[in-house]
Amino acid sequence: MKERELSQKALDILLKSQRDEETDCLIYDFMSKKEKDPKNKKILAKMAADERDHAKMWKSLTKKEVNPNLKLVYWYKFLTIIMGFTFVLKLIQSGETTASSKYADIIDEVPEAKKASEDELRHEYELIEMLDEERLQYVGAMVLGLNDALVELTGTIAGLSFALMNTRIVALSGIITGISATLSMAASNYLAERAENNPNAMKSSVYTGVAYLITVALLVLPYLIFPEDMWLGALVTMLITVIFIILFFNYYISVAKDLPFMKRFLEMAGISLSVAAISFVIGILVKKFLGIDL
Repeated sequence: MKERELSQKALDILLKSQRDEETDCLIYDFMSKKEKDPKNKKILAKMAADERDHAKMWKSLTKKEVNPNLKLVYWYKFLTIIMGFTFVLKLIQSGETTASSKYADIIDEVPEAKKASEDELRHEYELIEMLDEERLQYVGAMVLGLNDALVELTGTIAGLSFALMNTRIVALSGIITGISATLSMAASNYLAERAENNPNAMKSSVYTGVAYLITVALLVLPYLIFPEDMWLGALVTMLITVIFIILFFNYYISVAKDLPFMKRFLEMAGISLSVAAISFVIGILVKKFLGIDL
């Protein structure tokens, strides 16, 4: 039987697809072994098998051995551990859509591409259906802790920076205020969830408290690093940290929950920085009118 001759365009697409399938197979297999939920575990295992079959099909056409992108595999494994499988699957999902359109370009020359395209679309649907990660059920609690910490601590630290002009004293004040506020916020969240008869009130309050405490640590850190008299540098670094925290968190939520990124980012950043600016002015006025000089 005469072997099929492929155009260079089709060969290039199939070789890339073959490598992508090999790569995704390893990623899905890792997720399947790590996942505890039986439904999610089964779907991920099936997806890994599908990707493996696709890779074999492309290999039968390209007649070439292709190695997976191990750097990408390790990167996605790391992201899965740190960010959760929902975030990673959403990133891969965008690739599934691209792959489907890519196969459509060679469907006349390679009829097998039709089945592969249908499988990719089914993968996308299954990905959407299976996304039920525990940590995303508590996004509201994390947002509450993060928002409150950013607004309250950014304003407090900004005001204290000018009033005290000493990084160590500001850091001490921030740590005491932050820990107290963390406990208060976690307790308030617990009582509020209990009032709503939420059986997972304790877990919700833990997510709120952890998000708050991590934010406190990141905001106070510049004041522990900079020399005592470099309060302005610590303040600027703290504000930059605020922007990065908001940027990172909103990107995570926008990817994992399909929410608009820019609007949420600008809203949260605008509120936090506005409160910081107002608090900074208040710190100046308090120091001036009370005549306090430390």
